[in-house]
Amino acid sequence: MFLSDSVFSTVIDATPLVSLDLIVRNGAGQILLGERMNRPAQGYWFVPGGRIRKMESLSSAFERLTREELGIGFALADAQLLRPFDHFYSDSVFGESPSTHYVAIAYELAVGDRLNDLQALPQQQHGRYRWFSAAELLADARVHPHTKAYLG
Repeated sequence: MFLSDSVFSTVIDATPLVSLDLIVRNGAGQILLGERMNRPAQGYWFVPGGRIRKMESLSSAFERLTREELGIGFALADAQLLRPFDHFYSDSVFGESPSTHYVAIAYELAVGDRLNDLQALPQQQHGRYRWFSAAELLADARVHPHTKAYLG
C-alpha cells in the first residue's frame, strides 16, 4: 500500500517503520553495498533493503525487495535471519525532518555468482554498487555505521 506524502510524513513522525535489510554475499564472501542516493543515509554505502508494506507478508516483502533491489527475486527460505536492529536517523526521505526510526530485520543472503554484473542492478535507491570484503567495509568511513553493525 502506498501512502500520500503528507500521510507518510505523519507516519514517519509518529511511529517506527519496519524494514528488511539484506546482507548479500557473493561466492567469495564479499558483501554487496550500494551508494545511497536518497535520505536517510544519503551518500553512504549501505546494504540493499526496504520497507515492509501494510498487509504484506514477510515472505512477500522479501521477494519483492530482492527483485526491486537486486533485480532477482529470492525466497525468504533462501536467507538466514540475523536479528532485528534499531536504526535512528535525524532526517527522513522528506528532508531534515521528521526524524526516522526503522526496525530493520536483517537477513543474510548468499547469491554465489548470480549478481556479477553490478551495472545491471536497479538504481532507484543506489547510484552504484560495489562488493566489499568485511575488512574493507569496516575500515571505510563512507560505509554507514548501521551497515557496519551487521558485522559486529
